[in-house]
Order: sequence, then C-alpha cells, then structure tokens
Amino acid sequence: MIKENKNTTNTAKIANLAKELVNLTVTEVNELTIILKKDYGLEYNHDHQNITETVPINQEKENLRYNMILKSSGTSKLAVVKLIKEITGRGLKDSKELVDSVPTTIKESLNKEEAELLKKKFEEIGAEIELIN
Repeated sequence: MIKENKNTTNTAKIANLAKELVNLTVTEVNELTIILKKDYGLEYNHDHQNITETVPINQEKENLRYNMILKSSGTSKLAVVKLIKEITGRGLKDSKELVDSVPTTIKESLNKEEAELLKKKFEEIGAEIELIN
C-alpha cells in the first residue's frame, strides 16, 4: 500500500482548483467575486493587482475619526463657551474666540462614540454641531 504524501495531495487539489478557475466564464467570475466579497470580505485591489482583505463596513465606520465643527452657538453663547473650555482645556478667552468665529473646528480626530456624546452635550444647550470625517 502506497501512502500518499499530504503535500502532494494539497498540490493536486490546488492544481485542480486553478484549472477550474481558469475555465470560468466572465459571468461565473463575476458571481465568484460577489461571493468572495460578501461572504469572506475579500475583494480585488486594482491598484496592487492582488486580492486583499477588506474591513467590514460597520467596523470601518467605527474606526473613522471625526472633527467637531461648531456651526452656531444658539441662544446660550456663554454656556457654549464654558462647554468648549471644559472639553478642550482652553482658556475662557480662547473658547470665546472659537464661539465668535463660527463655523469653527472645536475638536479633531474624535472616535464616533466621543463625537456623538459631545455633539449631544452641545445640542442640549442649543448649539448646532456638525461632525465631519
């Protein structure tokens, strides 16, 4: 009885798979591409001419960084100045200058959770905030 080498078996499998792939029609290649992207998170990278793993969309959004833009201080300018002072560590004068020069960036490179939390605080005191990624 001849025992088959595991590497020989794997090589044969890969050779058969390659043969099947080369003989796929354009439609079959498109279907395979969709399955690889949808089910396995893989897609063809046109720039590097190879297959790369993609970051799932929901994870990608979680990793985004946001800049917080003050669009309007609303009716309570003093409360907005105090909140800017609190969250940025700036002095009262610098915080007031930020409020006076709307639209202006208050904080940069915030994660989604922190950006949403701070936005809510500003909106509770009547300020208008925009998050940009």
